[in-house]
Amino acid sequence: MKSSSSVPRLVIAAPSSGSGKTTVATGLMAAFASRGLAVSPHKVGPDYIDPGYHALAAGRVGRNLDAYLCGAELVAPLFAHGARGCDVAVVEGVMGLYDGAAGEGELASTAHVAKLLRAPVVLVVDASSQSRSVAALVHGFASWDPEVRVGGVILNKVASERHEELLREALDSAGVPVLGVLRRVAQVDTPSRHLGLVPVAERRAAAVEAVEAMATQVRDGCDLDALVALARSAPALSGAAWDAAEAIALSPPPPLPNPDPGGSAPRPPCRPERPR
Repeated sequence: MKSSSSVPRLVIAAPSSGSGKTTVATGLMAAFASRGLAVSPHKVGPDYIDPGYHALAAGRVGRNLDAYLCGAELVAPLFAHGARGCDVAVVEGVMGLYDGAAGEGELASTAHVAKLLRAPVVLVVDASSQSRSVAALVHGFASWDPEVRVGGVILNKVASERHEELLREALDSAGVPVLGVLRRVAQVDTPSRHLGLVPVAERRAAAVEAVEAMATQVRDGCDLDALVALARSAPALSGAAWDAAEAIALSPPPPLPNPDPGGSAPRPPCRPERPR
């Protein structure tokens, strides 16, 4: 097992929502876990539903990495805290790779978190209805921000062997290796609602089946050895892991109100409370 500062890691991103990030990220977590690896699952942003599926896949609690709510300075320490003792970490992105908080530039985007974690990015591309154009798409995402390292691409919804040949031929010129090809199949049963996927707690047995289906898709279509090698290329993070006890000690509770503000009754002593 690795120290928390040097855990191999991947960020699973996409050009836009609906490209297959959740299928690939969840399937990859389950596929790595089935190889005997201790997998640390993470999700960019405040989404609490996807981490439920991640937890099923990895056998370990799914954790959020939100640069907007927690602050950019806490992303790497929180990651190191959650990934402590693991062999590999998989971070599922949010929306498109460069989509962040509205009007705030890159803040809280998948690209922002990838840079904070110094993690290579795997771009999941919906390749349906295109062939050679995929090279322009991938080239654009890989070159947009030189600090974001797109280390590979996984092609999703590929129609046939001929379609795959055309896509691979086009991507040879883009300089980004193809690390997986997923065929166009019936959608894995992960029903959606207005806030995203239906939570695991509401469909436990069906959710387990869905995660197993995602794992099979990824195992059959992706180069797991190449993905592990890419994860291991991530450099060590600097700084210490976040520590709950230290954080509580640095943030004492506010003083209790004076029960007799108009009189001379002494204020009761301020005692830190145990977290609930």
